[in-house]
Amino acid sequence: MTTGEDVDFTALVQRQSRFVFRVAYAVLLNSHDAEDAVQETFLKLYRNRGWQHLSNERAFLARVAWRVAVDRRRPAQGTPATHLDSALDPSDPLDDSPSPSPGPEQTLLQANQNALIHSMIDALPEDLRLPLVLSAFDELNSREIASILSIPEGTVRTRLQRARQLLRQKLSAVQETRYA
Repeated sequence: MTTGEDVDFTALVQRQSRFVFRVAYAVLLNSHDAEDAVQETFLKLYRNRGWQHLSNERAFLARVAWRVAVDRRRPAQGTPATHLDSALDPSDPLDDSPSPSPGPEQTLLQANQNALIHSMIDALPEDLRLPLVLSAFDELNSREIASILSIPEGTVRTRLQRARQLLRQKLSAVQETRYA
């Protein structure tokens, strides 16, 4: 590769590595395995130069990362981790901090809520978890997710609706036990 191509590839890695990590993590539920999958994804792209003429960069990267992660998944994977390496949407209804700079108590409460939500997401079945992560954290639409997962767009919407419904039920159950 020429120096210009190296610079372009480096820019791609810097621009998309967190996204690729989130896709891999959604499948593997282990940050170390996800980091290995990210490296393998970019190494494959670098070797075959498949990154040079992409029409939809994020969809292509998500598909490659998803395949790499599925291939790396162990048959008897351990227990899921307790969080995803990304923040919740600031407009999340669980964020009840009154000021932009919360105090230590509010920060701790928010961190506990985030950890709870992330563990609930991690506990979802993969067929529901992966579309939810791609939609909520990576802001892909159902058409892009359908392309990445090679499933119909209607199936994506159904899985997203089911994942959100399960999360709402789990959160309601947790809130009922806290205030009971």
